[in-house]
Amino acid sequence: MADELRQFVDKANAPIFGIDKFGKVNEWNDKTIEITGFSYEEAIGKPLVSTFIVPKLQTSVSLILDNALKGSETSNYELEFTTKSKQIRYLLVNATTRRDPYNNVVGVVGVAQDVTESSKNDRVVAAMAHELRQLVDTANAPIFGIDKFGNVNEWNDKTAEIT
Repeated sequence: MADELRQFVDKANAPIFGIDKFGKVNEWNDKTIEITGFSYEEAIGKPLVSTFIVPKLQTSVSLILDNALKGSETSNYELEFTTKSKQIRYLLVNATTRRDPYNNVVGVVGVAQDVTESSKNDRVVAAMAHELRQLVDTANAPIFGIDKFGNVNEWNDKTAEIT
């Protein structure tokens, strides 16, 4: 049974990684290797947060892992992993407390979903929306709009200037 579970974790189609009570990596499956570019040997025993998490999120990720080590688990937390090639991968993670057969906390396991592509797309759409908003606001022509009830719902700077 243990060999079957080991194979299940290693071959899962989702990144699975784990830490011990001291924050050192003790689980690193094949999908995590594929996504990060770091081999099992390169990851095992390294401090997860300071080695693999982008600096701006290290404090919040540490807090989530500390909470999980106290039994308070977190679902659907987006974090940013730094890859071996210095790229950023966005992972949506569930941090689950790991316990031994006597119910003692021995670490945390993270099961993740790689959301890098959708995260990039969301950022592109937000940037375009911001640019369009700026275009409307700074246009050299009055732009205003009304909804289906006749209520004004758009009023750019030029319209404000001439009214």
